Amino acid sequence: MVSEILIEIVTAIGRFLLNPLLYIVIIFAIFLGYRRVKQERKYFNRRIIWGWTELIGQWKDGWLYALLISLISIVAGLTVPKEFLIILIVISIVALVLYLINALSPIVTMGIATLVIWAMSYYNWTFTWWIFSLEGSNLEDGAIVTITMLAGLCVIAEGLLIRRAAMKVSTPSIEKTKRGMQAIVYRTKNVWVLPIFFVMPGDAISAVLPYWPLFTIGDSSFALVLFPLIIGFAKLSRKELPVIKLPKIGRSVLLLGELILIGGLAAYFEPMIGFIVLGVGAIIRITISIYFAQQDKTDHYAVAPSTKGAIIAAVLPDSPAEKMGLLAGECIRKVNGKSIFTENELYEALQLNAAHCRLEVLDRNNEIRLTQHVIYSNDHYRIGLLLAEPREI
Repeated sequence: MVSEILIEIVTAIGRFLLNPLLYIVIIFAIFLGYRRVKQERKYFNRRIIWGWTELIGQWKDGWLYALLISLISIVAGLTVPKEFLIILIVISIVALVLYLINALSPIVTMGIATLVIWAMSYYNWTFTWWIFSLEGSNLEDGAIVTITMLAGLCVIAEGLLIRRAAMKVSTPSIEKTKRGMQAIVYRTKNVWVLPIFFVMPGDAISAVLPYWPLFTIGDSSFALVLFPLIIGFAKLSRKELPVIKLPKIGRSVLLLGELILIGGLAAYFEPMIGFIVLGVGAIIRITISIYFAQQDKTDHYAVAPSTKGAIIAAVLPDSPAEKMGLLAGECIRKVNGKSIFTENELYEALQLNAAHCRLEVLDRNNEIRLTQHVIYSNDHYRIGLLLAEPREI
């Protein structure tokens, strides 16, 4: 029995490696990193975040959520039709090619895939291409329950990723305000891959576990498939720093996921509830994106040149500035006792003391604190701070 299950798992991994979506999303992550580094060098003449951050985070950030969803999917036997996964692949590829990152929310992609399957069943549509043949399925036999529950779990993972991982690739750029001044905005673009084990109709497992799964879609035999679920998130932050804005968005999405999951459980008793939950959930998710986007259509910027001192736009990783605990959005009032407003004044003030860098900082709560750091050879010119100051763009 164990050997048969292992063979099925290996087969599922093989299907995973043959999935074209897997390689398209990897190329997309590399492209995101390339564009970001190019933008950073355009505005600040240096790379702020490592160019492979998007690709590494694509797999590293979501693996635990993928594991938990896979365990729930396998133990509960949340079966989905083969056609659903194929259509989900097509929708995800289209969104990536068209650069519609926010359309890669699980509730949106799964909702569209469900709508397509329902339409194919209702209108008796079939599609045949090469060796593949697609036809509609009767989702009310149980699939709408499992699809809605899986969508809820994946949206919960999306909310957690936005709260905890999206800030890793929030990068500053310079924007001209309506008043003709220069200000800092932050762009966040993430595409995560969650390799999830889904249960679908097949003939590999039923002989070994005849009383599994708990949730069915009218079939009597089942198989496993390892599927690369794609989650995308993009945000432009002006009014608030990403460290403040993104957790708010993440909490909203997390709450939505919990409601969708509850709706999926309710659909077990009345399948129509599942259709309603998927449709309303997709609308709410789009509304969340629009709501937070509208908040940033303003001429008020969280980070802009100030008469109080030099405003920090970004802190380079592993730099002396990071070791001093400096954060984006804070204001450096004095360096070694000298008031500063620009990057040139910062480095001139650093020369006043060849051994230490003493800073007077106004933090995000408008409270003053003092910090210092030992200056080593050449540290004056690579302290690791990017400041908001007038620039040509």
